[in-house]
Amino acid sequence: MPNEMIVPGNMDRSASFLHVMRDGRASPAGSRRRGARRILRDDRSEPIGASEPETVHVTRTAPPSSAPAADPLLQPFRLKHLTFRNRIMSTSHACGLAEGGMPAERYQRYHEAKARGGIALTMFGGSSNVSPDSQWNSPQINLHDERIVEHFRRFSDRIHARGALLMCQVSHVGGRGEPYAGARLAPVGPSPLRETLHRAFAREMDEHDVARVVADYAQAAARCREGGLDGIETLAGAHLIGQFLSPATNHRSDRFGGSVENRCRFGLMVHEAIRERVGDDFVVGIRFVIDEAGEGRLDFEECLEIARIFEASGTIDFFNAIYGRMDTQLKLAVDCMPGMASPMAPFLARAGAFKRAVRLPVFHATRITELATARYAIREGLLDMVAMTRAQIADPALVAKLARGEEARVRPCVGATHCMSELRPTCLHNPSTGHERELPHEIEPAAVKRRVLVAGGGPAGLEAARVCAERGHEVRLVEASGALGGQVLLAARASWRRDLIGIVDWRSGELERLGVDVRFNHYAEPGSAGEDEADMVIVATGGVPDLDWIDGAEHCTSVWDVLTGAVRPGEDVIVYDGTGRHAALTAAETIRLSGGKVAFFGLDGHLAMEMAYSEQVVWRRRTFEIGIEPRLDRRLVRVERDGNRLRATFRNELTDAVETHETDQLVVEHGTRPADELFRGLRDRSSNRGVVDQAALLEGRPQPDAGGEGGFRLFRIGDAVSSRNIHAAVLDAFRLCRVL
Repeated sequence: MPNEMIVPGNMDRSASFLHVMRDGRASPAGSRRRGARRILRDDRSEPIGASEPETVHVTRTAPPSSAPAADPLLQPFRLKHLTFRNRIMSTSHACGLAEGGMPAERYQRYHEAKARGGIALTMFGGSSNVSPDSQWNSPQINLHDERIVEHFRRFSDRIHARGALLMCQVSHVGGRGEPYAGARLAPVGPSPLRETLHRAFAREMDEHDVARVVADYAQAAARCREGGLDGIETLAGAHLIGQFLSPATNHRSDRFGGSVENRCRFGLMVHEAIRERVGDDFVVGIRFVIDEAGEGRLDFEECLEIARIFEASGTIDFFNAIYGRMDTQLKLAVDCMPGMASPMAPFLARAGAFKRAVRLPVFHATRITELATARYAIREGLLDMVAMTRAQIADPALVAKLARGEEARVRPCVGATHCMSELRPTCLHNPSTGHERELPHEIEPAAVKRRVLVAGGGPAGLEAARVCAERGHEVRLVEASGALGGQVLLAARASWRRDLIGIVDWRSGELERLGVDVRFNHYAEPGSAGEDEADMVIVATGGVPDLDWIDGAEHCTSVWDVLTGAVRPGEDVIVYDGTGRHAALTAAETIRLSGGKVAFFGLDGHLAMEMAYSEQVVWRRRTFEIGIEPRLDRRLVRVERDGNRLRATFRNELTDAVETHETDQLVVEHGTRPADELFRGLRDRSSNRGVVDQAALLEGRPQPDAGGEGGFRLFRIGDAVSSRNIHAAVLDAFRLCRVL
């Protein structure tokens, strides 16, 4: 039976996307649903149906759940002496978990979760350093340190015990290095150029440097073999080998520059030295750029010519195909690690064409986040191994669920690129990833089953209900609006962020599977929320737009009003961003696309200050595309009416200069303030007075019984506590409820 994914239709056609309750509490409405068997309206009799927003059904073919073994993704693959138990892998990436240059406990547990989840191969050590002059100001693995071997031995034993294979990327970043990191040595490269992204001036390598770095590669590979790894890959895209290959970064006129053969010389020397040290029975691959996609750079045909030279050398066993460049923030975010602003599997067809033209096996990763796409890649012979790296950051049990016929239960990667932020590798909606020691992915059943009431159906409430139900508690969730999702429904309205809805859809499906009693259009108030029937009450009522601080707030429009369509955008609009989050930019985009003129003012010195770099650069590009020029370092001081116009006063954060601008409409984003009326109304009636024991929370212990009077314990989570992001809301819920 086909696996259906429901995609929202035109939500503007729904009667009201936002229900504003009588005391000002607001809840977005209009989400999709997965079923109505246990999800009833407040009278517990009318199934959802007629009032749901329009939906578009996209059918994707999935294998019958009764015969998962027939799935192409579950077929073994043999490479030399290695047998991969299936066709799914995770590629090397800089996960940010190295400690002192070593892959210690936390690093290993992160990869072990994938191995336990059924993956065939987990690769690690993205940009691992073979030499002291290959350094970044981020936690990288130091392969030039002899101590690495003992860590590798423990790591290999751990992964092999779970039935998976383990490989490391060995690399030198070359001209991409940072001169003030690590040993603070000058970066080296084939030519004395400056990379835009890392901003260093490379020193041109001489023959001594070449010999030294070639030897360092071979020594690093030998340490990987000695540590029990199953293989390695080098990186020939943007890093040192790739810098020698590309005419854009190799301007030499000696034996390492000019012709294709000369530009291949350094990489061939590296692989010949590696093969001599590790022997023929150790797998060595190359993460290989198949098209640099730029004027004066390597095109597909020249990359193919280079690939055949490396094939003929007999020193490599596989290609791991990548596309594009990494030398600017935009190229890194769009070519190398694209998120939801890019299409799914953008370079799969090109990787398939490359595979048809070479003899060696081909692996590939780039936003292959859905099993249907991965299955297609293997079934059609486009790849030999398909990498679902970020998909397994979202759900490391992806393969195990597929093998059990539970493909629909895989937690989706929505492409939010939160795993590329300073919190890497944590997933936006899986707080366990990267924190496996203190927050295991597995949810243990509760020794004593309780009745749990969750108020609020945003990401915090959905996660709380899911985790409590997984533990075996009897859970009821009440939502004030007619749909689940909370502010996620608003966030997904941006032109490139629609995939966020997967966060809601997955949890909705899990609540249905777990038999959670979900009630819509139920405005929870003390005395009518159902708290007297519960042992525990979790308040996840979210927040409302924070405008009260403004002198002249009555003249302002919130971003929620614009995104829900509750207020029609004006023709001449000022949008003020006081957070550096997505909301103000989403509202500005919405207004601009409706034909309005937008002046964008921001409190911060940089656009999208609170976002990951990949999101920042997408928004920067987007503002250029739609004709918005941000004016930053401005604080909104007051708003006044002047006839039928508004006068907004701003103060420059750097000079204290005051400026005034007139507009038809002023749209303000300043986060939210907690909608905590329910919490405050129940606090004195609860046994714990709504107090969370922070020591217990952080140590992973159950909340202690306060022993006070009252029939229930009370907790609040998410934006009902303070204005934060989706990850914070889910984390609040998960670490509280996993031991509740």
